[in-house]
Amino acid sequence: MNPEDFINKIKPHARKIQDKYDIPAPVIIAQAALESGWGRHIPHDKNNKESSNNIFGVKHHGSEKYDYVVSDTTEYVNGRWITEESKFRKYESWYESLEDYASFLIKNNRYEKSFEHADDPYRFAVELQKAGYATDPEYANKLISIINQYDLVKKLA
Repeated sequence: MNPEDFINKIKPHARKIQDKYDIPAPVIIAQAALESGWGRHIPHDKNNKESSNNIFGVKHHGSEKYDYVVSDTTEYVNGRWITEESKFRKYESWYESLEDYASFLIKNNRYEKSFEHADDPYRFAVELQKAGYATDPEYANKLISIINQYDLVKKLA
């Protein structure tokens, strides 16, 4: 899937999530693009290749309401990138993945500062990284780059 097709597919869902949870749609799309490689690297079960529809790479942590798939992931640990096998939540649709992502941010107090900047997607992205959203030390810069390169603020206005 190319970036424009990805944006068009996820845009209506991102707007719904923005309206419902006050998470900037440009950040939602940039994160989903970064985490899924524009929809090309959504975790699939290693054994039967079943898709997880997990566009944010959310890990499965034990007894949850979600099923899971087992897939390889790349993480930044102790100053280097490593590949490891992980369990990822499995969703029925991309929208269900977006709902769970939003719920995760809302329920975790460490992201409160991000929501203070719901009207500024750039600052929201920076605050997500400061709160420890991802292991990549350049995570916020990558989100901002995607937002700018694909003019997501204007496209979602």
